[in-house]
Amino acid sequence: MSESNTKKVLIVEDDKDFSYLLEQSFNNQGMDMSYAHDGEEGLALAEKINPDLIMIDILMPKMDGIEMARQVRAKGISSKIIFLTNFKDLDHISQAIEVAGEADYIVKADMHLADIVKRAKDKLGVK
Repeated sequence: MSESNTKKVLIVEDDKDFSYLLEQSFNNQGMDMSYAHDGEEGLALAEKINPDLIMIDILMPKMDGIEMARQVRAKGISSKIIFLTNFKDLDHISQAIEVAGEADYIVKADMHLADIVKRAKDKLGVK
């Protein structure tokens, strides 16, 4: 794979502070980053840019992350998905995985930002 084949990552996160911290953490990682602050905006961007990876918060205004993932799949977008959330309950985890298939699930409070970046890179097969 050539260097020009930059991976596209879409982060859909309504917490602007956390989104900013993620943006800073992904800086200089050689990925093409896009950001949305709610599920509707995220879905529109996913359709437009067809990202390699979508990182989706579950609890968001306008459209929650599980519904956004459901609609992403319904539109035939095959992006890899990582759910970002503070939910630890099995109901949310099982709903998210049922909708998105091979999705990862990160509990934000349990991981450092560098670990979130590493999980994204691992999911994309990027060093």
